[in-house]
Amino acid sequence: MEERKTVLSIRNLSVSFSQYERGFHQKDLLAIKDLSLDVKEGEMVAVVGSSGSGKSLLAHSVLGILPYNGTWTGEISYYGEVLTEKRMKELRGKEMVLVPQSVSYLDPLMKTGPQIRKGKKDEKSRKKSLEVLKRYGLDPSTEHLYPFELSGGMTRRILISTAIMEQPRLVIADEPTPGLHIDIAKRVLSHFREMADEGAGVLLITHDLELALEAADRIVVFYAGTNVEEALVSDFQEESRLRHPYTRTLYRAMPDHGFFAEPGTQPYAGNRPAGCPYAPRCGDVQEQCLKEVGYRSFRGGMVRCIKAGGEAG
Repeated sequence: MEERKTVLSIRNLSVSFSQYERGFHQKDLLAIKDLSLDVKEGEMVAVVGSSGSGKSLLAHSVLGILPYNGTWTGEISYYGEVLTEKRMKELRGKEMVLVPQSVSYLDPLMKTGPQIRKGKKDEKSRKKSLEVLKRYGLDPSTEHLYPFELSGGMTRRILISTAIMEQPRLVIADEPTPGLHIDIAKRVLSHFREMADEGAGVLLITHDLELALEAADRIVVFYAGTNVEEALVSDFQEESRLRHPYTRTLYRAMPDHGFFAEPGTQPYAGNRPAGCPYAPRCGDVQEQCLKEVGYRSFRGGMVRCIKAGGEAG
């Protein structure tokens, strides 16, 4: 079997923002620290974490759309070629597409058809847009509707439609299911699963672990601006297979596993502790945890913990 190519490779990504406080005093706020992950052709990788963990900044970094005061370091590669700001701009909206979190990305004053076609009026583009609408269960008349006339589920499918018009090789879905009924949310994720099955690399950014487990191949667990574990979906069948204490906390918080809420909160980026960011909440914290903890391979996955899975590192 031919090995699948790596579409997206991120190594040691850090994202910071320059801010001013007390007048003219400038400081840098580190929002993402030392993040690494890969997305291959034909697979769906889910980055899972709570609100404020920096997940959306990952998408914006890859696409080169960080705010003016944001900077990033590290290496981002697309099919083995290091992405420069110029190359990001060339690929964005064509081979690399974003399905955004907010429905406000749609122009409220433009009908959906022209938005799906990105303003193109030729017959080929119109025929393709109608095929895309049909694929996602939308009536051809939908192209004549304005965004305010769409339901939540229809709006999500329109956003997906605008993304796949260019037959992308990398799809980044940023929280595509908030506020949707569970059945509609599953249907939306099934569309991204189809894109992966057709050969694209899909990076799903979500806070919903339960939904991610139904569609993704691998799960990257995000906490306080960095990845603490990478695991196969099958690892979540048993808590003992998981490597990091925060991942096991997420496992126990799922409805089928007790709905247990761990005390404490995720630290704000400006108050991130030295060493392991989860150390203040961890019941097995040691002195080494207060120093820098590397991201390492362990039991078929990746982990940022000196005692992964309860074993000595």
